[in-house]
Amino acid sequence: MFDLLIKNANLPDGRSGIDIAVSGGKIAAVEAGIAAEAGEVIDATGRLVSPPFVDPHFHMDATLSLGLPRMNVSGTLLEGIQLWGELRPMLTKEALVERALRYCDLAVSQGLLYIRSHVDTSDPRLVTAEAMIEVRERVKPYIDLQLVAFPQDGYYRAADGVNSLERSLDMGLDIVGGIPHFERTMEEGGQSLAALCRIAAERGLPVDIHCDETDDPMSRHIERLAAETVRFGLQGRVAGSHLTSMHSMDNYYVSKLIPLMAEAKINVIPNPLINIMLQGRHDIYPKRRGMTRVKELLEAGLNVSFGHDCVMDPWYNMGSGDMLEVGHMAIHVAQMAGIEDKKKIFECLTVNSAKTMGIEGYGIEKGTKADFVILQARDAAEALRLKANRLFVIKGGKTIAKTAPRVSALFLDGRPETVDGAAYAPKP
Repeated sequence: MFDLLIKNANLPDGRSGIDIAVSGGKIAAVEAGIAAEAGEVIDATGRLVSPPFVDPHFHMDATLSLGLPRMNVSGTLLEGIQLWGELRPMLTKEALVERALRYCDLAVSQGLLYIRSHVDTSDPRLVTAEAMIEVRERVKPYIDLQLVAFPQDGYYRAADGVNSLERSLDMGLDIVGGIPHFERTMEEGGQSLAALCRIAAERGLPVDIHCDETDDPMSRHIERLAAETVRFGLQGRVAGSHLTSMHSMDNYYVSKLIPLMAEAKINVIPNPLINIMLQGRHDIYPKRRGMTRVKELLEAGLNVSFGHDCVMDPWYNMGSGDMLEVGHMAIHVAQMAGIEDKKKIFECLTVNSAKTMGIEGYGIEKGTKADFVILQARDAAEALRLKANRLFVIKGGKTIAKTAPRVSALFLDGRPETVDGAAYAPKP
């Protein structure tokens, strides 16, 4: 007798006709033809059952603040930074918590159950840290939320930035962050990476750096980050987020850089939606895409995962908490439209991101957490094409969100009465 039995599921690895049995919040069996009773039975009807989506790069303290105190008229990164600087003194704990909880509701509806959020520590009040710590506790039953101490105005550049970051870690933030390309000089950027990696090593914490989020091919802080990672023995515990300057770097230099990153086991986190929107703003034509070299980094064996980064905030006035939208954009920008490419893109939204965040018990196999999403699509490629509906979102073996299938009614003589976009998938 199981708590939950999912019948006739397709899995991201290509297996089909699989049953998944759940007991005590864990997966008890994953195999075809499980003959057993269960408290609840869900027939997946040949649809994709995936582990939950994972967002390893987000800014929850800024989310849903679009229009406060005004709109970003130019739509640029620099005006977004200026806007956030205007809004920051007005932030209250209550408003921060309310907006973050609303976003978490949206995330659950999208099957997004693991999030790493950067928390701005540049304001010595640290109201952002206080608010996000409360949110982390309140959403713990349904979302695993990691918090990065992020000196958004620069570790050295911000007034009291050094002390504020240390205090935020003492308050309970989980990860050491930084933004070396926003320091006053390249030298200070490199020094900040050395200091931040030392702090992480001393405290036993991971590192996640906004690194080289620029079109400048000479912004090469990722090289220093890789070196400091090895120096402090942090291999596998360090993430380089964005890395957009790699899009513009000389190919010979990149041929040296990628092996250095692989040696340091750097986790790479591009943010396709934001990178394609904010980069290349000084270009006329040809216009650079801005996203880092995803395909080459994957081929070199680095762990690449995708972040959503922003939803309706000073930097990005779009977004819906949908990681499939992130993957959909990545396919186009990275020009990874092959069958195997799409499988890799889907892994960047799930298993790779789980590895970046160090999530234990993740996946669909016996003994893992009974957390998964049933999608209105046959397989991973179709889920990305359709940005498929999340029919069921399941946490610990219990349904926490449910969406009706997206089916349109037609009123055309001699044509079908309904249209289901998922039925248009090519025959396997």
